[in-house]
Amino acid sequence: MSAISGWLLRTLSGWHAALMFYTCLPVPSHWPLEFRWIAYWVPWVGCLVGGLLAIADGLLTVFQVPVGVASALVIALGIGLTGGLHLDGVMDAADGLAVPDPNRRLMVMRDSHTGAFGGMAVVVVLLLKVLALAAIAKYRWFVLIAVAMWGRWAQQWAIACYPYLRKDGKGAFHKAALPKPVYALPSLLGLVGLSGLLWVSGSVPAEVVIRSTVGGIVFTLATNAYFYRHLRGHTGDTYGAVVEWTEALLLCSLSVL
Repeated sequence: MSAISGWLLRTLSGWHAALMFYTCLPVPSHWPLEFRWIAYWVPWVGCLVGGLLAIADGLLTVFQVPVGVASALVIALGIGLTGGLHLDGVMDAADGLAVPDPNRRLMVMRDSHTGAFGGMAVVVVLLLKVLALAAIAKYRWFVLIAVAMWGRWAQQWAIACYPYLRKDGKGAFHKAALPKPVYALPSLLGLVGLSGLLWVSGSVPAEVVIRSTVGGIVFTLATNAYFYRHLRGHTGDTYGAVVEWTEALLLCSLSVL
């Protein structure tokens, strides 16, 4: 019984810490926290965030809010739930990659000031998300959940598969938790299994499930490879950028249904 209690305590401690680190959701001060393994929970934090966005989108539909306005509000709520954590990575990564000298890119990314390229990048990401979501008429609840999960699995894949470029960076402990690609496979199987369960139950058509799954994997590989090609590794900023660009591209692909 004590072994089970210990395992449950460690599990809940990691989940609570992941909620505190990746979202702005209130976490009671008396809850146990263990930050070392929060990278394991990233896709499931996405599931929660996507679920909350799906609920909000459903309520907006009930109140007959125009689809374009509803889509903008849902995307804005997503920023609020995460505190813009990943969008900050979009801006810093864009500013860094705009520097012609590869040796200066990491230094520029460390600068907290937002440059012109960072501002443009975040505007493009948000425009793509709002317009793509507005173009999706059916199964929006599933799309919102799937996009949030796959975007964060893309981050998990970046952590597990590529070198971390800052020895003193805030994201270094993520790499210690997921040192090899095999550590990201359980979440992959979980996402595929959950999507398949919704398909089998008749909740979501096969085409939507297949396209979200294939698109999630393809855009995960593409965004990660892009940043690796230009930086030869990843940082905490590119972890966030991978999440946002994977979400935006997957939303765009699912808008063509």
